[in-house]
Amino acid sequence: MSSWKHFGLILPLALVIAAVAAQAVAAEAGHEAPRWGDFGWRVLNFVIFAGILWYFIGGLAKRFFKGRRQLIRQSLDDLEERRARAKEHLAAVEARIARLDEERQAILEESRTQAENLKQGIVAEARRQAEQIVEQARLAAENEGRSVLAEVRAVIADEIVDAAEKALREKLKPADHEKLIANSLNKVVLH
Repeated sequence: MSSWKHFGLILPLALVIAAVAAQAVAAEAGHEAPRWGDFGWRVLNFVIFAGILWYFIGGLAKRFFKGRRQLIRQSLDDLEERRARAKEHLAAVEARIARLDEERQAILEESRTQAENLKQGIVAEARRQAEQIVEQARLAAENEGRSVLAEVRAVIADEIVDAAEKALREKLKPADHEKLIANSLNKVVLH
């Protein structure tokens, strides 16, 4: 309706300007005055034509421009929504990137701890095995020493017995020998 109000104000003003301009042109050129009836019919014809156009096309134009305005508004709202989602996505990506550094540090620290624990376990196991090997070597050496000592004692005992037997044979005469056997038997039997 506001467009009809403007139209109602503009039409008389346009008619007055056209009439004044037509009289000025006619007066200068020396022509006869314009025929106002013909001019009025032309203006009325234009006004009717403009009204018909406005009646049929005005609604379509209003709907077109209103639809276009809504489409632009919707596009802007969609763009604003997409922008907000993009900001959220960017914030999430930046947070993940920040956490990646923290996660990397945590993984490195955990790896160092596991490596240190593994190292300590390996060193402790190596020490235990080394101590076990040393103990086994000590026991083997002791056993070998005992074995060698027993062999040496047996050899020395055999040599002592052989030397004592040899010395006794040389010093004992057969009569002393029999006397010694008799004494030994008496001691064994009597006791």
